[in-house]
Amino acid sequence: MRSPSSNNHPDTQWVKSTRSTNNGHCVELRLSRETIAVRDSKNPHGAHLRFPTTAFTAFLSAVKNR
Repeated sequence: MRSPSSNNHPDTQWVKSTRSTNNGHCVELRLSRETIAVRDSKNPHGAHLRFPTTAFTAFLSAVKNR
């Protein structure tokens, strides 16, 4: 699901992996109970993708098990 960069989760912040470098080419996540939003750190004010938490968790599990 694509979403404008509105502040849908005012109580959460965008985070990135501790393994990310400072070159600005990162994927950032914003976590909530119901959804996980994903954005490109190069365009923080642009659109982001939003997924149900259960779907994103299943996706990560599948990637890790490959």
